Amino acid sequence: MAWFRRKLKGIRTETKEKKDTPEGLWHKTPSGNIVDNDELIKNNFVSTADNFHLRIGSDEYFKIIFDSDYEILFENLKSTDPLNFKDSKSYKDRIEQAKNKSGLNEAIKVGYGKSFSKNVTIAAMDFKYIGGSMGSVVGEKIARAIDHSIKNKSPLLIISKSGGARMMEGAISLMQMAKTSAKLTQLSDKKIPYISLCTDPTTGGTTASFAMLGDIIISEPGALIGFAGPRVVKDTTGQDLPSGFQSAEFLLEHGFIDFISNRNELKYKINFFIDLIQNKPLRNYNYN
Repeated sequence: MAWFRRKLKGIRTETKEKKDTPEGLWHKTPSGNIVDNDELIKNNFVSTADNFHLRIGSDEYFKIIFDSDYEILFENLKSTDPLNFKDSKSYKDRIEQAKNKSGLNEAIKVGYGKSFSKNVTIAAMDFKYIGGSMGSVVGEKIARAIDHSIKNKSPLLIISKSGGARMMEGAISLMQMAKTSAKLTQLSDKKIPYISLCTDPTTGGTTASFAMLGDIIISEPGALIGFAGPRVVKDTTGQDLPSGFQSAEFLLEHGFIDFISNRNELKYKINFFIDLIQNKPLRNYNYN
């Protein structure tokens, strides 16, 4: 009968007092792979098991692409409530909630610094601030980033991660499509390179404007890129959509983007294309 009895030795911990593994130590990718969080951080949030790219924010992209120190620009710009918008809650409440939850002032940050010792201006969107939606401040920050690039003759990189135009600003948000497109024409006239990086997701008015106007358009693997969602497209056209529709790989195959790059190679690829556009001697950028 001793087989069915547990001999009590040492310290006992009641079941209710036992602690589960702390949250955040592991991450499960869509393919079912379990990845250690420390490993993800070291690999820029790319799963080594299946190359799945987790969403990251502007600060993480700045650390990847800039050499070291960089300057954050135009942080004083903040959204107002021009339409006095209300549904279940006011727009002002949504803005305040987004700031508290994300720690950001807006859905985009602009940084200026050196990448492989060359000056670069980067405008990076953040999905965790109201879904990376494009409102008047996003458009104004991009416009000022373009002016900054022209003034300093520095190449421009825009990293898109957006659910589209911000409905709470109505037509004002839609006007940012024309505004940013017109400003990019000025950048092109000055023959300053513009690299567009589309990350997951890049949709709506962002895709219909600055995201698709780059001299070179790059994407991360598996990114969703499109205007309307697949369900809306299917309902509108009445046709079944091909496999992988609106994925970065599908768009590359059909000529909508120029290149897909692993996040760990972004800094090298971006600088290579900048040298190529500026007709400068191509450096042998080392990936290691």
